[in-house]
Amino acid sequence: AEIAGIDSLPLTQDRSQGFKDALEECGQTVDNRVAAEFTVESGERVTSNLLQAAPKIDILWNHDDDQGVGVMAALENAGRSEMKIIGGAGSANAMRWIKEGRMEATVLYPPTQAADGIKLARLLAQGKGMSDLVQVEVPRRIVLNAPVVNADNVDDYMDLGFES
Repeated sequence: AEIAGIDSLPLTQDRSQGFKDALEECGQTVDNRVAAEFTVESGERVTSNLLQAAPKIDILWNHDDDQGVGVMAALENAGRSEMKIIGGAGSANAMRWIKEGRMEATVLYPPTQAADGIKLARLLAQGKGMSDLVQVEVPRRIVLNAPVVNADNVDDYMDLGFES
């Protein structure tokens, strides 16, 4: 199952498409999908609805660890624990849940991405290239590293977790 963010945002659309593409490579599909609003309240609300509609879920991917607080509350309220849960953002809550065995992983969006984005935007505005790349101009799209944090490496990333 997938608990997306706001469907009208390109960010949500890209995440959903990437999830769908990755599942297709494994011969899998998304059976249940709902969209929340990146908030605790909307995460709990849509997850409660999802749990009523889906009697069994194997894996649940939640787009945002902040709304994941609501997702986890809905799971606890429904007494549902049969699924593996994966989140996105790298919150301290998610990392604690990983350590406790309540969550499998979160995809970390490191705080360094903002600094890198600003530096790249400055290069674009100044019409400069990047000396580390073969390309003369800055590419229009650059995918920055977003490591997967799981039980094997969660201690390495705990200091980067933000409080939800």
